[in-house]
Amino acid sequence: MKSDIEIARAANLEPIADIAAKLDIPADQIRPYGNDKAKISLDYIDSLKDRPDGKLILVTAISPTPAGEGKTTTSVGLGDGLNRIGKKTAVCLREPSLGPCFGMKGGAAGGGMAQVVPMEDINLHFTGDFHAIAAANNLLSALIDNHIHWGNAQKLDSRRITWRRVMDMNDRALREITTALGGVGNGYPRQDGFDIVPASEVMAIFCLSGDFDDLTRRLANIIVGYTREKVPVRAGDINAPGAMTVLLKDAIAPNLVQTLEGNPAFVHGGPFGNIAHGCNTVIATKAALKMAPYVVTEAGFGADLGAEKFFNIKCRKAGLKPDAAVIVATIRALKMHGGVPKGELAGENVDAVRKGCANLARHIRNVKSFGVPAAVGINRFTEDTAAEIAVVQDVVAELGSEAILCDHWARGGEGTVELAERVAAIADSGTSQFSTLYDDAMPLWDKIETVATRIYGANEIQADKSVRTRIKDFQDGGFGHLPVCMAKTQYSFSTDPLLMGAPSNHSVTVREVRLSAGAEFVVAICGDIMTMPGLPRRPAADSIHLNDAGDVEGLF
Repeated sequence: MKSDIEIARAANLEPIADIAAKLDIPADQIRPYGNDKAKISLDYIDSLKDRPDGKLILVTAISPTPAGEGKTTTSVGLGDGLNRIGKKTAVCLREPSLGPCFGMKGGAAGGGMAQVVPMEDINLHFTGDFHAIAAANNLLSALIDNHIHWGNAQKLDSRRITWRRVMDMNDRALREITTALGGVGNGYPRQDGFDIVPASEVMAIFCLSGDFDDLTRRLANIIVGYTREKVPVRAGDINAPGAMTVLLKDAIAPNLVQTLEGNPAFVHGGPFGNIAHGCNTVIATKAALKMAPYVVTEAGFGADLGAEKFFNIKCRKAGLKPDAAVIVATIRALKMHGGVPKGELAGENVDAVRKGCANLARHIRNVKSFGVPAAVGINRFTEDTAAEIAVVQDVVAELGSEAILCDHWARGGEGTVELAERVAAIADSGTSQFSTLYDDAMPLWDKIETVATRIYGANEIQADKSVRTRIKDFQDGGFGHLPVCMAKTQYSFSTDPLLMGAPSNHSVTVREVRLSAGAEFVVAICGDIMTMPGLPRRPAADSIHLNDAGDVEGLF
């Protein structure tokens, strides 16, 4: 059986101008990056503002396991399936981060016959967006230290600088560092640290901005630190936003690529769903909604993370109203949630599947709590048995939804026709009654508690005095109206990655809170989750190389 990269490499890609034409984008409104990828003119996107919006379909998933779920693969397969049944559809995905590609998660361009291509480019440097975001972020870091070095007119307290540097690679050694050693000429020594690019506030701003003016406004509002009197100092106070915007001027235009079946896909922005808000850019999503009657988008990791943030952050800020949702599950993953170790997944185990369905059931209820109707896509593996599939379908039916078997990895859009027909019917029915989980006026502490109790099944949240004081400071400082971005392990509803299934009555510990004043949310870091991941014992980088023909091997 061919690998994903072999399938992608064998594809006959259409010229990107032909893909743009399928969305009625004139050739002179795209900026090609080679023959098979391009950026779309923001002026052209702005010209579409009076067009009606298409139907917005969110693809999310159960809590991820090492057995795999295939959310991006299903997003691509569903988009191809909708196009097959005559529903003109565009797919909106996030850009992969180099960290996971060379770490343990792999790429994020789909798999099998349901991929976006060119797969190698998308998973590596693509159009340079991540590099531009890192450069803008680190320019601000340099300007902060330079401002202090040359007199510190804003009276920044070097002990209270909150802005961190970033790089797009998993590197645990950079989580906490000391900068400016070596004498007076190198500045003032201070403690600093790195986050990974997808967890940065610049990435969040990039993804949530509506246009250039909004981007510059948000960059100016970034709080970089505080004075000794605890007065916030913003990026605008040290004249950083103009130069940062210049670095992002090309990146902010959406990237257009294609699926293996020659259907249009926007791949733009890439925040992680566990430590950031996990959604592609607002600009790409809104543009796609003006160009296509149906738009399929995804949100990172399980529905407790990506979907919750898609609803509570992205939809709230961008005024989006999703029409339907698909929750992806695999029989293998449900067995793991039912207590079966990864090495023992072979063979039928109906009881484990039934037990693991508790995780799926909570995700269904959670998505429906936002007023969005949801179907379940069972991402099929060849060893799945009829009895195991029937259990899932029965459980989902009892919850008032429908579980549909999908075979897109092997058959592409042909394998998702049934799901496409059902999802299109849901989206067209107008039954979605979308609403956010909490109002803007709810206090920050209560927002965190609401997500923890209603989405995670916790019975309480805990935080030490310093964290509670920090939350109170944000509330009193005029930021209480912002939504919360929960950062926690993706593997469990709890903060314990080993606690699978659907745990209830557990405690969620908030370890740290960070104010993202430019992105306009407050990050609550829970449990042991890190904003700079580390590499595993055997990283994917061990197997990635160029073969004798100069082709990439081992990428996915």
